[in-house]
Amino acid sequence: MAKITIDVSTCVGCGLCEQSCPEAFKMEGDGIAHVKAQACAIHNIKEVAESCPVAAIKVSE
Repeated sequence: MAKITIDVSTCVGCGLCEQSCPEAFKMEGDGIAHVKAQACAIHNIKEVAESCPVAAIKVSE
């Protein structure tokens, strides 16, 4: 299973990841995204990571 991490120092809080896969990502009160789950049934998690405009999401095998 892939491991999803978010570089909180890079995240700009655009919310694109949460819009793409709300089961795996959540925008918190601190204005950055956080990982809720290590998988996404809706989209390919690697594609969601690649759509991050600042490359803050990392997916490792």
